[in-house]
Amino acid sequence: MNQKLNHKNQLNLFERTRLKNNLLHQKYKVIDLFAGIGGLRLGFEKFGCEFVFASEWDKHAQLTYELNYKEKPFGDITQIEAKDIPKFDILLAGFPCQPFSQAGLKKGLADTRGTLFFDIARIIDYHRPKVILLENVKRFKTHDGGKTFEVVRDILEGMGYSIYAEVLNAKDFGVPQNRERIFIVGFYGKIDFTFPTPPKIETKLGDILEPYVDQKYVLSDALWQGHKRRKEEHIKKGNGFGYSIFNKDSAYTSTISARYYKDGSEILIEQKNNNPRKLTPREAARLQGFPESFKLPSSDTQAYKQFGNSVAVPVVTAIAKEILLTLEDMVQINKKHNRINLNKIKKQKIAEAVRLQKKV
Repeated sequence: MNQKLNHKNQLNLFERTRLKNNLLHQKYKVIDLFAGIGGLRLGFEKFGCEFVFASEWDKHAQLTYELNYKEKPFGDITQIEAKDIPKFDILLAGFPCQPFSQAGLKKGLADTRGTLFFDIARIIDYHRPKVILLENVKRFKTHDGGKTFEVVRDILEGMGYSIYAEVLNAKDFGVPQNRERIFIVGFYGKIDFTFPTPPKIETKLGDILEPYVDQKYVLSDALWQGHKRRKEEHIKKGNGFGYSIFNKDSAYTSTISARYYKDGSEILIEQKNNNPRKLTPREAARLQGFPESFKLPSSDTQAYKQFGNSVAVPVVTAIAKEILLTLEDMVQINKKHNRINLNKIKKQKIAEAVRLQKKV
């Protein structure tokens, strides 16, 4: 079913004000793919959306998700039939970023994880939801000279979606972290959509730091010396790798990643008369904008992995508001787009990506 803006009956100022106070005309049904610990979900739950399905293959993330939302996500999305997923209005998916990230091998669609987008497309093609929201690393849009993004956009547009993409930074939405991510929004039909304007809220790292921290988060002498030695070696080689250190007055940190549990080198906190320390799991949660009520996993290692893999919740909340306001402006019309031959497209694009990798 296609959608278009109803210009004659757009919401008046009073109604839009009411919506901005989180009162929607209807409760939209949402599914959460590659759900992680539900960072995307939090942004939509704030506005009363109903979640009818979630999928996440990592067993540790599943436990944290269940701990907070009282439901355990289904497992491997490649093993789930689209017809077995309940009807829904909005699809959320923060699909694996490693194939496209600067820190990864950057194989893109030549990486098995990179092909998981086609499972998202398979579900979209079957259900044709009103809206899709995808999240990935900033590099996704420029990977392979922009060809990877073109594949995704062309497939979604071929299904009848209007596609919008924007790179947004968490530090512009009130959390002290320099985290740039691309968000791809698709509306089923010819729809005008505008991403939220970053409020540019002033941030300070000290606002999320705990006053008292267990000694176990402080770097040992050996680890701290190792960090300093490796940074000096990188400087001699002329690159900028090595640890990054911040204090309570820092406006923001660098990006927290799923590898933070290893040695915390990307974000170290300065301490007076002591070695620097790592963030605590609660501070890592705050750095991503998770609420204080969010229950942490029992393992510090898993906490760092899960928050490092998640999203900045305030960014998602701002996008969710704009998506839902746009949905409230829409009317349904009786027009259907033809199904696409997704398997054929998948085989062609993966083969092309593999050929390119062999040439490198």
